Amino acid sequence: MRWDRFFEDLETQLDSEWEAERAALDSESERLRLAKLPLRERLVAAVGADAGADLVGAESVSGRVSAVGADWCALDGANAHATLVPLGAIVALTLTHESLLRSARAASAGSMLSQRMTFGFVARDLVRKRVPVAIVLTSGRTLTGTIDRAGADHLDVALHDVDAPRRGDAVNGHRMIPFAAIAAVRLGAPVAL
Repeated sequence: MRWDRFFEDLETQLDSEWEAERAALDSESERLRLAKLPLRERLVAAVGADAGADLVGAESVSGRVSAVGADWCALDGANAHATLVPLGAIVALTLTHESLLRSARAASAGSMLSQRMTFGFVARDLVRKRVPVAIVLTSGRTLTGTIDRAGADHLDVALHDVDAPRRGDAVNGHRMIPFAAIAAVRLGAPVAL
């Protein structure tokens, strides 16, 4: 009888030690998974959520996360105009606690196409569509106009009022801007991304 109780106690002790070890392994496994989770994948999981982004040297932008590319995300504001934000220009993101937790869960990397769509690819599409833009620089300055060309790591913009069409007489200058100096690009008219 005493031996039965002794073996039951040993069995209970062994079960609780195994459970504690399993919980510790699960916690460590989760920490390792999170350590490998890039910002881009968390943003993919946050598509559809409202977010705010503090930008390098510039103001904050906010809206619904509508698209995520290889190195950028798009936020749709209340006026249905998108703001493109290079991931490298984000200082901090504001999400609801629920969205923050959802984004930390295992998420897909998104479609293969969106994984390959770089900021330069989107800029070249804006060149083709001749969309008026407001380019917010990391210095805090904002330039308005139309993107004329987009290279591998920079773009050329013809400066004019964002509400005026790009015409020779409306253009009051040109700038070549490295992508690294861009904090955000606000689209002057709704564009499907």
